Formats: sequence, C-alpha cells, structure tokens
Amino acid sequence: MDIIGKKHLYFAISLIIIIPGLISLILFGLKLSIDFAGGSRLTLLFPNKVSQQSVKIVKETLSARKIKMTTLEKSTNRIFIRTEPISQKQNAEVLSELKKKVKDFKQESFETIGPTIGRETTENAIKAVLMASILIVLYITWSFRKVPKPASGFRFGVCTIIALIHDILVVVGTFSILGHFFGVEVDSLFFTAVLTIIGFSVHDTIVVFDRIRENLRRLPGVSFDKIVNESILQTLGRSLNTSLTVILVLSSLLLFGGESIRWFVVALLVGIISGTYSSIFNASPLLVLWGQWSRKRVIVKQ
Repeated sequence: MDIIGKKHLYFAISLIIIIPGLISLILFGLKLSIDFAGGSRLTLLFPNKVSQQSVKIVKETLSARKIKMTTLEKSTNRIFIRTEPISQKQNAEVLSELKKKVKDFKQESFETIGPTIGRETTENAIKAVLMASILIVLYITWSFRKVPKPASGFRFGVCTIIALIHDILVVVGTFSILGHFFGVEVDSLFFTAVLTIIGFSVHDTIVVFDRIRENLRRLPGVSFDKIVNESILQTLGRSLNTSLTVILVLSSLLLFGGESIRWFVVALLVGIISGTYSSIFNASPLLVLWGQWSRKRVIVKQ
C-alpha cells in the first residue's frame, strides 16, 4: 500500500471535505448558544403535543412585554425560547401571564447569561485552543529534537499543528452547516469537544511520528519517503483499532446518552474520525512533501 505515493489524492480529499464547511463559515458563521452570545433560554414542557395556538400565545406574550425573542423552536412536547437577557422577575411575569392562557404546561428550565460573561467565555475558549496548539508545537519540537536528518523536531511539530487545524476546520465547518440548516448551537461543551479532539489527534499523530523516528535510526540507508510509508503501515492497524473502539463507545452514547450531550458526542465523533484520517493521510505525507520541497530548494540554489 503506497500511501505516500498517493499523498496528493489524500490532500485533495481533505480539501473536498473542508471547503463546504469553510464556505458555510464565511456565509453563515456559527450559531452561538447563550454561553457565548449572551441572552436567556426558556424551555416549556407540555404533557401533550404542542399546538400552533400555544406557540402563537407564547409569541404574543413576549411581544406584549416588549421582550425581544431571537429564536423559538418546538419539538413534540416542548417549546424552546431564546430571548435577550431577562431577569428572574421578568421570567416569573411571563410564566404567570402564560398560565392564564395556556394552563397545562410547566417550565422545564430557565437560564440567562449577560453579554459580558458571554464575551469572556468566547475569549477564554479561543485562548484555550490557541494555548493548547502552541504547547503542542513546543512539546513535539523538543521531544523530536534528536530525530535523524532529513527530518527535524520543528517539522514534526508544524505538521502536527497543520493536521490539527484540518481536524478543527472539519468539526467547526460541520457545525456551521448544522447550525444554519438544523439550528444546532455551539456551546461550551463544543469547545470541550474540540480540546478533546486535539488531544486525541495529537496522540494518533505522535504514534506514527515515533515509529518514523525509530525507523530513521534503524534504516539509515533507506529513502525518507519509503521510511515514512513503512512507518504508517506499521502503525495503521493500531490507529484504526484505537479509533474504532472510541467510535463504538461514542455511537452508544449518541443512541442512549440523551439530548443534553447529543451534539457534544457528534462533535467528538466527527473530530475523531477526522483526526484518525489526518494523522495517517495528512501529517506524515506533509513531512515528506516538506522534505521534497527543501531538497528542490537546495538543488535550485546549487
């Protein structure tokens, strides 16, 4: 199996997967939950199927009290309302008014986050992802500092981060599409999933890189391209088996874990599948491509 020989095909597959998400991000962005955008979220639970009359009354009640509503969605027996930030007192007044008109329901949940806290949460989430990426580059550069030529610790670190960016773009792009077409919101759990994906992806990539380092020492006369390809094949089974076990567990959680963690699990599933792909078909081939580019530069200079 010649993975390195077909590296441009695998790079093209990655682009085909990433581009729709990038277009969605540019056109629509992400549908942020109140964790990041600020606001209030109310969930009303009904014993039977929600009627259109109940939805109409909810809208009219909020409008009469001059509460700006950003979204209103319904499931079989629930109404999910998102508004500008409102106080506990305003919430109680809305419920009191609704109970006069729609008696048979109860409030399942109410939460509110101010715009300042939402902005701070967004900034902290971005800082966490950036800090994790920087520390990974530094750690891998230091860990692989004695790798035999033509590789280098810095190249290993940079290629790892490029593979991570691939995984993050796949996940973020997917959720941009889901947010626009299905109303899926990005909350703090989403960024927890992104950080988990970063850790898993790096682990998978380091397994391959460590085998490349071993083979560079063991096979000094063999070309770098062949060593990288052989290293990928030697670790392929382990990478796929590890990922498969995680995917099976996550699939079970997706089926039986409940509504509250559904999109967290979806983010992990997308990211881990992407991370497995990028560690095998992107990170190591990028090392080879970098080496080929460096050799061409040397030849041109001579």
